[in-house]
Amino acid sequence: MGMMVVARRTDSVGDQVRYEFGFEDRFDRVLAIDPGTMEARVEDGNFDQAASAITAKIVNAWRSSGEFPVRALFAS
Repeated sequence: MGMMVVARRTDSVGDQVRYEFGFEDRFDRVLAIDPGTMEARVEDGNFDQAASAITAKIVNAWRSSGEFPVRALFAS
């Protein structure tokens, strides 16, 4: 069974870049990434497969362009 996770950047202040993310267009979770360490955490404490997949997409985009993307999409 496939999975589609989408994220949109909501904030980029100081020591974290924040994204709302969820399945399809349900932005019901929040992801925070530390740009210095690339450590990621989810506000609900559940760093599951969806959080891992979208984090990988965001970090890979940052590695390619040097900037955190405004939007990200993971589909499998």
